Amino acid sequence: MKQYGRWIRWNQLLGLGIILLVGGRVWGAQTVRICGKCQKWHKIELQFQAPEVLSELSTPNPFRDFRLIVWFTHQKSGKTYKVPGFFAADGKAADTGADQGRIWAVRFAPDETGWWTYRVSFRQGPDVAISEDPRAGKPIWFDGLQGSFFVAPSKEKGRDFRARGRLEYVGKAFLRFHDSGEYFWKIGTDAPENLLAYEDFDATPNVGGRRKSWTPHARDFDPATAQPCTWAKGKGTELLGALRYLAGKGLNAVSFLTFSLDGDDDNVFPHRLRVPIREYEALPEDHRWETGVWHDRFDVSKLDQWERIFSYADRMGLYLHFKLQEQENDQKMDGGDLGPERKLYYRELIARFAHHLALNWNLGEENTNTTEQRQAFARYFWEHDPYRHPIVLHTYPKAKDQIYTPLLGNRSFLTGVSLQSPARAVFRDTLTWRRRSEQSGKPWVVANDEQNPPTIGIPPDDADPGHDRVRRWVLWGNLMAGGAGIESYFGYKYPNSDLTCQDFHTRDQWWDQCHYAHVFLFQNHIPFWEMENRDDLVRGPNGTHCLARVGQVYVIYLPQSGSVQLDLRTVQGRFRVDWYDPKHGGPLQQGRIKTIQGGKWAALGRPPSTVTPDWVILVRR
Repeated sequence: MKQYGRWIRWNQLLGLGIILLVGGRVWGAQTVRICGKCQKWHKIELQFQAPEVLSELSTPNPFRDFRLIVWFTHQKSGKTYKVPGFFAADGKAADTGADQGRIWAVRFAPDETGWWTYRVSFRQGPDVAISEDPRAGKPIWFDGLQGSFFVAPSKEKGRDFRARGRLEYVGKAFLRFHDSGEYFWKIGTDAPENLLAYEDFDATPNVGGRRKSWTPHARDFDPATAQPCTWAKGKGTELLGALRYLAGKGLNAVSFLTFSLDGDDDNVFPHRLRVPIREYEALPEDHRWETGVWHDRFDVSKLDQWERIFSYADRMGLYLHFKLQEQENDQKMDGGDLGPERKLYYRELIARFAHHLALNWNLGEENTNTTEQRQAFARYFWEHDPYRHPIVLHTYPKAKDQIYTPLLGNRSFLTGVSLQSPARAVFRDTLTWRRRSEQSGKPWVVANDEQNPPTIGIPPDDADPGHDRVRRWVLWGNLMAGGAGIESYFGYKYPNSDLTCQDFHTRDQWWDQCHYAHVFLFQNHIPFWEMENRDDLVRGPNGTHCLARVGQVYVIYLPQSGSVQLDLRTVQGRFRVDWYDPKHGGPLQQGRIKTIQGGKWAALGRPPSTVTPDWVILVRR
């Protein structure tokens, strides 16, 4: 995965087609090296070699009592990013399992070609890592180091996010890729929430027998694309295969908790264990945070292995949904406040993973923090994530009004919501929060990421082969309300549940139907980001919905066979009428009525066949 350059000393030139000039203050035989391709949107990792060896358990604490920050500035535009760095042990801990070393690192994803300069701040002192004072602590080692490197255009194509640029919140109800300008509509998996409870990750426990092997996806591993993302002589193949399978089914998002300790799972956390794994597993339920892990120290090799998985997700075009905590543990760090424990946790995730191009930070699943605490969490990410990735929040269905309403408006740092809704209420809830957020002056990106009842969610294919209910209410419910897409929650009634799933093949037919919705939007060039729900423009069976850019294009969802009329009284011209099968996909079809005229209520006819109970009608000028 990494392409290592040489170690470079004072004013030495690096060959291999790039130049790195190292200037500023130099401490002894201080060296720096660059890892990765110097191309736009690629991860560029600068590694700094310190004169002293530290470990995860050193005093002073390498996570708390040192602060690495690097400012990257694009010479032509003057654009500057302030990027936090991290303790990297020996610099290759994913492969070696090292917990000590002399390497510090910073990861950067440049958004411009040409020359970039960098300037390093490295300081030591009690709690300096979480201090906002730029002069806190004292400068040491490679503080003041400066240099530059040249960034060439990316050569990536296809689903790889490096071909499209960073996915950004642009003040609208949909995210947009920086370079391609393409808007994003999400179809992904919300389960299993303990996706990272994987036996190939270092120091991952097996509480409740929930640690995963992902063996059913060994057959989906592709050495040609994924071998560079394995670690320790071939580990990781099964989970890498699972990601490839999801991408191959047309999905574009994957969700996971990064902190399930004292939650439903108990096996996922970035912190360093303070007791042996067997002893951790034997600790009393809901007391593992207190005695099982260090609150201010992290497992360097495990986090490096997570990075390999996330890097492959980038290549596969899978958006990373970071769920930072869950209801059962959202009071654990600092008693629920934004204190030292939570700041260190957030900082470590930002430093290691914020360079990824498509992600959101979910402040909490089924969150029970106070409004003030949520506002503080969101502000921290907005101020410390150099790329300002989207920030969302998930909550219980009945708590949405109470929790989301105080976070509306331009003063909020929240950019979207991750809705949990009864399946039948997905349309209503999506429409409610899209409209309320727009009325507040700051449109939210509204996704439906958990479907109730919690026992069922999205059933496996063998329990619900047709998926008619969830296709109608969940998938097309969110889309027709102007939502930004869905992730699929698995419930806990069936095998391969929200906690036990190791086989995404169990919902193979459901993924097809999700993909068909995405294909409909993009192959037919539907400008969904410019459309809004206008159910007032249609007459049809109960549950008929209309998404419209009035006078130009109308998408009408017909939940069951029946006649439909479209209100074109305020527009003139001739419109084409096509039909789409949301259950089986395929090309657009035509019914008996092929065109309609504006200036009146226009009858659209009946579906071209009865192969599916529901149909989508596309009416275009």
